[in-house]
Amino acid sequence: MPFQPVHMEKLSQGVVRQIELLILRGLLRPGERLPSERELAERMGVSRPSLREAIAELQERGLLVTKAGAGVFVANMLGSAFSDALIQLFASHEEAVFDYVSFRRDLEGMAADRAARFGSDTDLMVIDTVFRKMEAAHTKRDPSDEAELDAEFHLAIIEASHNIVMLHMMRAMFDLLRAGVFYNRQQMFKQRITRDQLLEQHRAINDAIQGRDPQEARRSAEAHMTYVENSLSDLRKAQRNEEIARLRYQHELARD
Repeated sequence: MPFQPVHMEKLSQGVVRQIELLILRGLLRPGERLPSERELAERMGVSRPSLREAIAELQERGLLVTKAGAGVFVANMLGSAFSDALIQLFASHEEAVFDYVSFRRDLEGMAADRAARFGSDTDLMVIDTVFRKMEAAHTKRDPSDEAELDAEFHLAIIEASHNIVMLHMMRAMFDLLRAGVFYNRQQMFKQRITRDQLLEQHRAINDAIQGRDPQEARRSAEAHMTYVENSLSDLRKAQRNEEIARLRYQHELARD
């Protein structure tokens, strides 16, 4: 993690300011453990009392939490992004699913464009590394790893866009997606043909970003989300048809 020596201002406030920025810019992620007190004090060039004072202030403000015997962690603040009542509405109304996909199509197209333009060489290396992991996971029969890497790939692109508002907003949205609020991603990855097409779509996005082609990166990201939307629509129709067939069969049995 890119901690730097603190200079000039009150040391504890310099520590507070630096950790705030690392959290804001997404370099310190929710749930991530900070280095030990000794290591962190050495890396930031401050005394342990100054570090403890800063940590205490950040804990009081809800940015850091201490877990007994485990250390200091970035607080998981994403859970408060949406109220429980709104999350329940998302989960129970199909309209929210397709609005979610539409929202992602717009923002991820923009993120891919920005990643191709503004992403550092390190950012692009991270995106490519995640994609190579997706290729390896694609050969397995269990689609769970591939589904998880799908989220990691998209978040890596959003991180490379260097827009902190977009980053925190989309992390919150992916947190709900992982929890199955909008739809079950693993259902899509269970179908071999769909998995093959999804991998090729991710390859196209990665290739465009690695080639620093913002227009193609945006187009590929938007096309990918359109495919996801159509796949979800087809899946929902198939589920409804199965339910209708089941009810008809039960009705026929009752008549007999």
